[in-house]
Amino acid sequence: MLKSKTFLKKTRAGGVMKIVREHYLRDDIGCGAPGCAACGGAHEGPVLEPQPLDPASSLCPRPHYLLPDTNVLLHQIDVLEDPAIRNVIVLQTVLQEVRNRSAPVYKRIRDVTNNQEKHFYTFTNEHHRETYVEQEQGENANDRNDRAIRVAAKWYNEHLKKMSAENHLQVIFITNDRKNKEKAIEEGIPAFTCEEYVKSLTANPELIDRLACLSEEGNEIENGRIIFSEHLPLSKLQQGIKSGTYLQGTFRASRENYLEATVWVHGDTEEDKEIILQGLKHLNRAVHEDIVAIELLPKNQWVAPSSVVLHDEGQNEDDVEKEEERERILKTAVSEKMLKPTGRVVGIIKRNWRPYCGMLSKSDIKESRRHLFTPADRRIPRIRIETRQASALEGRRIIVAIDGWPRNSRYPNGHFVKNLGEVGEKETETEVLLLEHDVPHQPFSQAVLSFLPKMPWSITEKDMKNREDLRHLCVCSVDPPGCTDIDDALHCRELENGNLEVGVHIADVSHFIRPGNALDQESARRGTTVYLCEKRIDMVPELLSSNLCSLRCNVDRDREKEAET
Repeated sequence: MLKSKTFLKKTRAGGVMKIVREHYLRDDIGCGAPGCAACGGAHEGPVLEPQPLDPASSLCPRPHYLLPDTNVLLHQIDVLEDPAIRNVIVLQTVLQEVRNRSAPVYKRIRDVTNNQEKHFYTFTNEHHRETYVEQEQGENANDRNDRAIRVAAKWYNEHLKKMSAENHLQVIFITNDRKNKEKAIEEGIPAFTCEEYVKSLTANPELIDRLACLSEEGNEIENGRIIFSEHLPLSKLQQGIKSGTYLQGTFRASRENYLEATVWVHGDTEEDKEIILQGLKHLNRAVHEDIVAIELLPKNQWVAPSSVVLHDEGQNEDDVEKEEERERILKTAVSEKMLKPTGRVVGIIKRNWRPYCGMLSKSDIKESRRHLFTPADRRIPRIRIETRQASALEGRRIIVAIDGWPRNSRYPNGHFVKNLGEVGEKETETEVLLLEHDVPHQPFSQAVLSFLPKMPWSITEKDMKNREDLRHLCVCSVDPPGCTDIDDALHCRELENGNLEVGVHIADVSHFIRPGNALDQESARRGTTVYLCEKRIDMVPELLSSNLCSLRCNVDRDREKEAET
């Protein structure tokens, strides 16, 4: 079935262009449930389990699949990645929205869908004849997408009833949007918030700790004291940057002084490119590597970089006087020549938060669920998290993600992501090192491994026609003894005219990796092989690095050669 939209567009030259967009709808897109007679077994890739028993939910005792909306995927990806969560239907509508709004989360959800043990199924609802919806007059794109998700959820529940009379499978709609949830329930769709569903998983209470804290109102300190000034909206920031009222730059927190930072102004002249920020209120909830908008202070408020070393001791938030005393220590008597342009953060252009490694600083209050997390990187502020496993996490390296930073909270709010292991253990500290330096080190996915050559590999007749045979030469490796990835070698021989020919031989990895495929993209993302004391993180899978692209003795290999006489 074909649907088309026609509209007119005015060109730059003043003419009118007629544009026709075609949208194909199909009847043969499978639902992902194995053994579904209505689909005729039509589905591609990993499928859902026929009788999902885990996780056991007190709210949903019947076997069920989960269907999350866009915001759940964006903000609760840590929950979805947990091994306890399986059999999830990811709609095309949701996947497209996530791709447009967050590339890192999109990459993570694609990795999860490629993991066959998780049983995540991508359903192309935008091309299914019964689930496609057109945008109605006066309806914005967001409302249209919410409606499309509800239509798909309702279709799934009705569709699964047709599988057999004895089938009791349900599709549970997970959304944190109150209006969307209310409309779903009105339409007969079982719907819960992510928090409601996770708290119903009685067999997996640790999942609650992985919930992202989305509502800042529920996590403000009890006295409600406003500590920070409000961030200006993005529209005002952009106007101010354009007019020169504000400056845009990258926030660089100090390792040695938690009350000081610098901002490197983007696109400015070399002179006065670095702006100093001092004091908690002037830092205004910016985190290291955020893109911020700053206001330059008058010259009589400029300061000099402080030589004082100050580390955050996790003091009581009510002890404002101690904080102010520390800020006074920074302002020592200096000459006018030492003063630098000084500013304050007025808004955040782009947050560059990532999961952080560190340790839990357990609260002194007995039975308290609120604790402070101390990141390994001193440039990152302490993070408040709620956890029920504080005793078990003490003395261990953990990963925490930031969810938000309310105006009246001394620290940002976050949630527990992962327990890495005991502090001091070699494997744990190696993992922290790799994570903190953003070194990709996860095992290669099945999508990447699928592009590896089939074994056993041998040189073909086509290779012989297109490549020069150098097997008669004596080629020596320059790699050290015991090296498994021998990718550099050379030869030297005397020519008839008395000159010496030196040939440099490099493993031809491009012979096995085609441009643009998953293997090529993953290799480009890694960029290099990383060597640690007792570990190596390969840029390409071991089959290539230590075998097919390794110039082993007396074994045929494809390689490039550069000759010099």
